[in-house]
Amino acid sequence: MRDLSAGPRVLLKRLRELMAEPLEPQERLDRIVRQIASNMVAEVCSVYVLRSDGVLELYATEGLNKDAVHLAQLKMGQGLVGTIAASAQSLNLSDAQAHPAFRYLPETGEEIYHSFLGVPILRAGRSLGVLVVQNKAQRNYREDELEALETTAMVLAEMIATGELKKITRPGLELDLTRAVTIEGDSYGEGIGLGYVVLHEPRIVVTNLLNEDSEKEIRRLADALGSLRISIDDMLSRREVAMEGEHREVLETYRMFAHDQGWVRRMEEAIHNGLTAEAAVEKVQSDTKARMIRLTDPYLRERMHDFDDLANRLLRQLTGFSSRSASEGFPSDAIILARAMGAAELLDYPRSHIRGLVLEEGAVTSHVVIVARAMGIPVVGQAAGAVALAENGDPVIIDGDDGKVHVRPMADLQKAYEEKVKLRARRQEQFRALRDVEPLTKDGKRILLQMNAGLLVDLPQLAASGAEGIGLFRTELQFMISSTMPKAEEQENFYRSVLRQADGRPVTFRTLDIGGDKVVSYFRSQEEENPALGWRAIRLSLDRPGLLRTQLRALLKASAGAELKMMLPMVTEVSEIRAVRELMQKEVQHLSKFGHQLPKRLQFGVMLEVPALLWQLEELMEEVDFVSVGSNDLFQFSMAVDRGNARVADRFDVLGRSFLRILRDIVRAADKAGTPLTLCGEMAGKPLSAMALLGLGFRSISMSATSIGPIKAMLLALDVDRLSKLLDGALDDHRTHLPVRDILTGFAEDNNIPL
Repeated sequence: MRDLSAGPRVLLKRLRELMAEPLEPQERLDRIVRQIASNMVAEVCSVYVLRSDGVLELYATEGLNKDAVHLAQLKMGQGLVGTIAASAQSLNLSDAQAHPAFRYLPETGEEIYHSFLGVPILRAGRSLGVLVVQNKAQRNYREDELEALETTAMVLAEMIATGELKKITRPGLELDLTRAVTIEGDSYGEGIGLGYVVLHEPRIVVTNLLNEDSEKEIRRLADALGSLRISIDDMLSRREVAMEGEHREVLETYRMFAHDQGWVRRMEEAIHNGLTAEAAVEKVQSDTKARMIRLTDPYLRERMHDFDDLANRLLRQLTGFSSRSASEGFPSDAIILARAMGAAELLDYPRSHIRGLVLEEGAVTSHVVIVARAMGIPVVGQAAGAVALAENGDPVIIDGDDGKVHVRPMADLQKAYEEKVKLRARRQEQFRALRDVEPLTKDGKRILLQMNAGLLVDLPQLAASGAEGIGLFRTELQFMISSTMPKAEEQENFYRSVLRQADGRPVTFRTLDIGGDKVVSYFRSQEEENPALGWRAIRLSLDRPGLLRTQLRALLKASAGAELKMMLPMVTEVSEIRAVRELMQKEVQHLSKFGHQLPKRLQFGVMLEVPALLWQLEELMEEVDFVSVGSNDLFQFSMAVDRGNARVADRFDVLGRSFLRILRDIVRAADKAGTPLTLCGEMAGKPLSAMALLGLGFRSISMSATSIGPIKAMLLALDVDRLSKLLDGALDDHRTHLPVRDILTGFAEDNNIPL
């Protein structure tokens, strides 16, 4: 065991006693700084607290001028104290005045002190203030003194977080922890949610750091690990998870990691070095997080997140903070905030109470986002600092449409969003009333409205939305939420379940579209400079024919006696279609040879996403049974715009003349060849752009289930022939500079078309 000083343990014990006494906040702070100074033999101990205006104010001191309390202040990043707060890192200086960041505050009388030790007061990585000790003599403080001060800072962080210091905050000012904050992120799932913060990782403060008996702590760890493993087994056996089969593979991975001996050995080693079981778990977890920050490999980052989740579960076991005790106070309108989380963790929460999900990390393709979107939960990702800026129970608004999170919103903003939510609710009622209304335009044009899907949990929305089928079923999602490659039988059962739940409605399966931003954890590929333009989708499948043939065979067997409608993603040349047809024919022959029943009808189509196909339209239309335009990628590649790059994503308009002319050419080529044409992409799900598509001649579009109602309301009021004439004129007139978007908006307003 390490030879640790008793100082931290004694100091912590005395501080706990102070926290328990019925004292006024200022008196409690004053006694805390006196106790720290006495314990550390320091001539000065001071506490600076961060205000909402970015100023660090002196709240208590022992040794400096008492009159400076609540008057002395430094801006964030200013002076030694401001530097510590801004960097969230300690400073240990033998001669503070020689440091380039030193700033002299004459009102404090600190010029006679040379040695300086300052630590940030942190809560979930967020600076709430700074704790400082000083001495006249020049010296560097020892490691155990730094440890004592850091431990004490954790206690002060909890004192600030409870709101106790509000009583001694000057009128008109507020602490940083309570101010209204708006966080800009990325929209991962549309919708608006109002509710209260539920931090995914409950802040379990480990104050019992040093152990008295290492063997006893090892036994505590072993018991907690046993309970953890049982809880994971229980999750796997739960009926609802088993029924949703897609998540089982993720949970199996959790079980494997819970038995990882390397993880257990590192925690046992920390205990033998003198830490308690919970402190050892926290230390190993912190080390893992530090490594995770430096990782770029998506596969490894996903695995690190699994370990992080397990560490949190283990801490709850050791401290008695169970999932059940957390859910007892679970609000009926919860917005979950997390740095990162797995799909399995989301399933721990009562689903009917979740109003939104905010993630600091992750991507739109991460497991939890895929599941959340399938559940219809608004999601904002890449919301930097969200967890540190919020507290459990804080009022919060998540705007999944704009990618914004409003923590502790001002009253007027809260009211505005409440009205927005009420309006959306009224509109949803109107849309539900249209569910069984035939989608006929005002001038009698029949429009086919279909929905996009990718998971079994999407399927109930097919009937609820009034969609007439699935125009795009993303088969890669099954691969992305699995921890191992789905076997042929698993794929077959999955596709059969999709067709059964579609209940006779047409389903268009897109073959595997992985690569680029669609990461499959177990499929390791080389890093590419431009992954969106690289080895992905049909290119990858043709280079791995075994992978494609397995999927084709599963689709054929699952569709036995029914219709199979499938399409290929990211086709660049017609020759690629022919190559897949050959593989398909081999699978048909193989199944026939062994007496398997085949689909009664096979429709073979293609996604038109790569601009090169625009110069092969005649050949393309002859080669396939149908074409589906992938507007997202087609726009991205046509405009040379990375839609994931905020600097250029909105630079060009999807309703600009150049792109609409491309779409019109595709419609004309399909009409000439008599080839069925549809469009699936974000354009189809927005009333104004969907209106433009109908004006161009599209009669079939596919979108998210939630968009079906708004699109149907729009088309019922639309005279397509009138719009087509207007739109053709706007696209053919090379003299006008009036944006097409403005022309379409004006048409909608003049004709009372709801947008």
